[in-house]
Amino acid sequence: MQAAIAVIIPCYRVTSHIQDVISRIGPEVNAIFCVDDACPDASGDFIEQYVNDARVRVLRHPSNLGVGGAVMTGYRAAMNDGASILIKLDGDGQMEPAMIPNFVDPILRGAADYTKGNRFWNLRDIGQMPLARRIGNIGLSFFAKASSGYWDVFDPTNGYTAIHSSVAAELPFESISERYFFETDILFRLNTLRAVVVDIPMNACYGDEVSGLKISKVIGEFLFKHVRNFSKRILYNYFLRDMSAASIELLAGMALMGFGLIFGTWHWIRSAQAETSTPVGTIMIATISIVSGLQFLLAFLNYDVAAVPHRPLHALLRRTR
Repeated sequence: MQAAIAVIIPCYRVTSHIQDVISRIGPEVNAIFCVDDACPDASGDFIEQYVNDARVRVLRHPSNLGVGGAVMTGYRAAMNDGASILIKLDGDGQMEPAMIPNFVDPILRGAADYTKGNRFWNLRDIGQMPLARRIGNIGLSFFAKASSGYWDVFDPTNGYTAIHSSVAAELPFESISERYFFETDILFRLNTLRAVVVDIPMNACYGDEVSGLKISKVIGEFLFKHVRNFSKRILYNYFLRDMSAASIELLAGMALMGFGLIFGTWHWIRSAQAETSTPVGTIMIATISIVSGLQFLLAFLNYDVAAVPHRPLHALLRRTR
């Protein structure tokens, strides 16, 4: 049976691009859900008046929920409509609709549960990205790898994505961030499900569209949420859902390094106050503890990197329903 494919387009100040974006969505797509996120330009009315495509359905929010809120509204509508694969596409023209088959193919082949774009794949094209956005994405990518557990993906804020509906149905929509942290937060949620995520190489188009994401305004919020998600992921994956040698390595590493730092600092302060040299034995105890702790933590990190999910989840979910 051919999979039903639905495209979700969050609509907020996109009236200058949305007609062209929809016109370039190919026949492989069965339905297009345009979510008017309380747009001041009345994107929903504009689409209904000027877009003549039978696949298009307009959904409206009475108040602005952010890009994540709009996407999740589209997800729910598409799943209720029977769609098998859900594509998220921006309405500002930065994403090429002709690439939709590239995002769908790994899911149809059973190689992925979720695919996302990666604008850093082709090094020759990175120079086209605005410098501030380039630097911000590189920094955010490192934190996203640690907090989500997907060490083999990059460009975490990329919003060009596809997901199998059976996996989307398992996501806790009520707990996922609704605004700019949405794409990164959903990766964390997918890791707790052990879903397989695959990067899709893509080029980004930068024209006259204006990004509402200002790194300087969200850096504090993002850092807090990355630390929160990292802590939750470690607790879920290594102590609640499962315990392994990596769990012991993490505990041993933290204990040894903490002891070495506290022990060494305490004796260094005492020696400084007494104006005497710290005994060699004391220095060795602190040094060996810190080095041993670091080795345990590096062993844990190596395990965590190797533990990226590789077995697609949606096939298993279909069999259990």
